[in-house]
Amino acid sequence: MIFAWSQNYAPVGGIGSSALIAAIPVVLLLGLLAFWHVRAHIAAIVALLVAIAIAVFVYGMPATLALAAAGYGAAFGFLPIGWLIINAIFIYQLSVETGQFSVLQKQIAGVSGDRRIQALLLAFSFGAFIEGAAGFGAPVAISGALMIGLGFKPLEAAKLALIGNTAPVAFGSLGIPLVTLAPLTGLDLLQLSAMVGRQLPFFSLLVPFWLVWAQAGWRAMIAVWPACLTAGASFGIMQFLMSNFHGPWLVDIVSAAVSMLAVVVLMRFWQPREESRNAPPAPAAAVAVPLATGPAWKAWVPWLFLTGFVFCWGLPFVKNQLNAWYAPQIPVPALHLAVEKVPPVAPTPTLEKAVFNLNLLSATGTALLLAGIASVITLGVGLRRALAIYGHTLLRVRISLLTISVMMALGFTTRFSGTDTTMGLAMAGTGWLFPFFSPLIGWLGVALTGSDTSSNVLFGNLQKVSAEALGFPPLLMCASNSSGGVMGKMIDAQSIVVASVATGGHPESPSAGTILRAVFWHSVALAILVGGLVMLQAYVWTSVVPH
Repeated sequence: MIFAWSQNYAPVGGIGSSALIAAIPVVLLLGLLAFWHVRAHIAAIVALLVAIAIAVFVYGMPATLALAAAGYGAAFGFLPIGWLIINAIFIYQLSVETGQFSVLQKQIAGVSGDRRIQALLLAFSFGAFIEGAAGFGAPVAISGALMIGLGFKPLEAAKLALIGNTAPVAFGSLGIPLVTLAPLTGLDLLQLSAMVGRQLPFFSLLVPFWLVWAQAGWRAMIAVWPACLTAGASFGIMQFLMSNFHGPWLVDIVSAAVSMLAVVVLMRFWQPREESRNAPPAPAAAVAVPLATGPAWKAWVPWLFLTGFVFCWGLPFVKNQLNAWYAPQIPVPALHLAVEKVPPVAPTPTLEKAVFNLNLLSATGTALLLAGIASVITLGVGLRRALAIYGHTLLRVRISLLTISVMMALGFTTRFSGTDTTMGLAMAGTGWLFPFFSPLIGWLGVALTGSDTSSNVLFGNLQKVSAEALGFPPLLMCASNSSGGVMGKMIDAQSIVVASVATGGHPESPSAGTILRAVFWHSVALAILVGGLVMLQAYVWTSVVPH
């Protein structure tokens, strides 16, 4: 008979003092990356060891469970996330080394040669489209790599890709964050979708302005305000309409498509008075790139296949059929149903599942691989050359795959030990200020786990219980967890490492710590603004909450 270990959220007597101890691995990781310039995989290993020590010696977690949780996270980092990154970068490398990417560059530059407009199209609109179809770091990897090819500096491309990948996240991967949150909290999915759709459109309008300001400064942003307004307003309006009148599934995909189309149409009637151009990108040193042959539409083949395969793979009826054919659920040894969450995090003591779902060997990553294979065939790339490109991709991301796995091991250790819940409970005990801190709990959850879905799983019921105890609408606070979480996406370890991988291999390629320093305060400032909006909705604009 297996006896479950019950989490204890205040092991040293109080939530506040326990939260200070629980925060040590996170603070240590950020400090090593941002201030001591330690390499990301070394910093992650140190933080993981400290997290395991706190879990075992402070929280009383059995060492076997702590090690099993770390192993679970490491495996998750290798297969779903690492698999996705490998195949996303492969598609980019394939496009570059066949010469088609240079054609694509010219076509995008044909919409506008202005680097600010290109950033809006790629980091915000196109990134949101990929977020809606795939999520899991794919938008940052793909849009970052595309901007590098257009001549953006590597650090700039990473920073803009991360800032742009915020407002769409709550509806990412065909609405999975909210589809997951609804049954956990017992709230209506369409009402949750509507509530988030009455929060994030404000930031969908703001983020394009913020993006260009972070890229080029206040005056340069003012010079292209019509483009910022067009990209943000078109996205935000469709985000509101789709989330309130259809549901969470296609919000990002439809909104992003409308946003891209709106900017392209605007460029036919308006151009910036003074164009700001990138310097020509440095030529790749490793491989001589041939000139592309054939019609110009072939340049879009890899990206059309990417979009099509990922979109179809995520459709419910396709996903259900694939899962019916092959979706083994492998329980994690020593961990599955061996950790018990207790109130107030769960309504009743609940055993935590620890199941490794192969799901056709990671659905999104496999869809990207199939897109790559289809591109190889369509572009006429020989098998030997395709394998050489794939091998080069593996060589390029080997250290990054280790980093991602260790980062995920850290996140899973904090989740199963309960240390992240302790930090969330500390914020939940803020009384009348809870509407302000509610989205910050979601922000913390995404920063720790790398996923808005995981943050909703972690803190969704806590938000509901706290809201009911304090007299606030549970729908508002649960939605705020997801809306606030999107601002933590740009600083979570997974996204930082993905951005580093996508912009690596070039002169002046940034380290993970450099990228973190570049976006950290943007993340904090935007999260605080979400807190202010939720305070307004809780105390002043109360009619905005669906009834």
